[in-house]
Amino acid sequence: MAQALVLLASLLIFSNVAHCDFSPKVIVDMAKILMDNYCSPEKLAGMEEAIDAGSSNTEILSISDPATLANVLTDGVKKTIFDSRVQVTYEPGFVPAAPPAMPDIPPEQLAEIIKGTVKVEVLDGNIGYLKIQHIIGEEMAQKVGPILLDYIWDKVFPTSAMILDFRSAVSGELSGIPYIVSYYTDSEPPIHIDSVYDRTSDVTIELWSMPTLLGKRYGTSKPLIILTSKNTLGIAEDVVYCLKNLKRATIVGENTAGGSIKINKIKVGDTDFYVTVPVAKSINPITGKSWEINGVAPNVEVAAEDALDAAIAIIKLRAEIPGLVQAAATLVADNYAFPSIGDDVAEKLGAVVASGEYNLISTKEELEAKLSADLLKLSGDKCLKATSNIPARPPMNLTPEMFIELIKVSFHTDVFENNIGYLRFDMFGDFEHAAKIIAEHVWNKVVDTDMLIIDLRNNVGGSTSSIAGFCSYFFDSDKQIVLDHVYNRPSNTTSDLLALTQLTGRRYGSKKSVIILTSGATAGAAEEFVFIMKRLGRAMIIGETTRGGCHPPETFRVGESDIFLSIPISHSDTCPPMLPSTQQSQMI
Repeated sequence: MAQALVLLASLLIFSNVAHCDFSPKVIVDMAKILMDNYCSPEKLAGMEEAIDAGSSNTEILSISDPATLANVLTDGVKKTIFDSRVQVTYEPGFVPAAPPAMPDIPPEQLAEIIKGTVKVEVLDGNIGYLKIQHIIGEEMAQKVGPILLDYIWDKVFPTSAMILDFRSAVSGELSGIPYIVSYYTDSEPPIHIDSVYDRTSDVTIELWSMPTLLGKRYGTSKPLIILTSKNTLGIAEDVVYCLKNLKRATIVGENTAGGSIKINKIKVGDTDFYVTVPVAKSINPITGKSWEINGVAPNVEVAAEDALDAAIAIIKLRAEIPGLVQAAATLVADNYAFPSIGDDVAEKLGAVVASGEYNLISTKEELEAKLSADLLKLSGDKCLKATSNIPARPPMNLTPEMFIELIKVSFHTDVFENNIGYLRFDMFGDFEHAAKIIAEHVWNKVVDTDMLIIDLRNNVGGSTSSIAGFCSYFFDSDKQIVLDHVYNRPSNTTSDLLALTQLTGRRYGSKKSVIILTSGATAGAAEEFVFIMKRLGRAMIIGETTRGGCHPPETFRVGESDIFLSIPISHSDTCPPMLPSTQQSQMI
């Protein structure tokens, strides 16, 4: 009741200025109209008690101009029930329009009238285009349907995709909703499209897809785009909302008006005041919500005048998607480092496309995101994904002095108490070209320590070309050690990664202790190094499980498109992520 009292108070509050002849009963009658007709009575709980309380108010309304009073009352109601559709107006001489009866004219002439509200065209690329301004109801459809089939539907039915232009659709009949929706769904099973609650009759009507139609159905497999604007209103909004939530159509354009499924204009007693009030509401069975008041948000938001071009671009992209995904699947099958997994991923990716999961993709970015998500789901490998083809940076033209300074800031060294060495670097590179400088300015600072801590907690990987050389510093030169076996998929060969017999600078040797610090960020080449050192018993690993990366992947172009895949083409005995020897949250 409290909310209803607030509403009534907002209608009665303006009563302390100049006097005129408006009785408080006018306000009470307005409130009663809302109570008896408003489509969401739960917002008006306690209104009857509030009316009884308000009817005893003997003050005279103070606003002398009735039109101003109507505007003030409208503002008060909107702020109370938060519904912009409710309006109070003052309209002397207003004559309510009678519901239009079916014109008693031949169907052929009726069809000509309807043709004036519909534009039909087949665009380049075999795209059907229908611009609709009014959605006809069941009675009209039965009378002129065969003629409209011949003039409209039979022209666009053979197309490969369709665009429904509702940017200027501002009127329609409730009974027309199932007709339009059913042409874009299957005949079986029946689909609960919408529920409409009518407050005046206190009856809820369920709208279901129709099992039989005049003409053939467009079906569910061909792309359907609906264009909207801020002017798209009423019944058209319901059709848009239904097809959007059935995931049958992609909405392109602007947020719709947020109108009403049914709205009445009711006279207040014997005055010239009228209350425009929504008397019915739509409740979508999928979302449990309505498009009314807030409108329907587009899937792809563009200005209304740009919506048609955007829709055509989406349809063209969707026509290319099956071929692009198949090309991506072939690349994975032919190049992925683990052949059996690659073949399995390729086969399942084709099944995902066939299931229709790619049917509502609207942009290149959405396609890349979907492709990456599917590749990860099917392979479990986060390195297998869509990527950008970013050109390699040109080499820096550094002077020897600048290069030495770069090496110094890229490596951090220290010697702790008890002659414990500390070495940190955050990226593996092609160290062979800088071996002499690294040995002089980095390695010589820690090589004579009694124990060495190598901090790779922030090392994100990089080139694997230096792994053999770096590992070799921690083994003696008198033995030929096989560090790893690396399989390359494109060449279908396996090669041994061997410790080097010749190095720049002195070795740390195999006797002194080595501890490697890891974290969840440790990745790629760093993981390979960690794995080798752990497997050969040369280091203790302390920290967190590593990221689970891969050998540096190759970038492949998908067909002739500007979409690219990042595919790991080689693998070692490494089975990342690496579990540390001692896993602890507090790192040394």
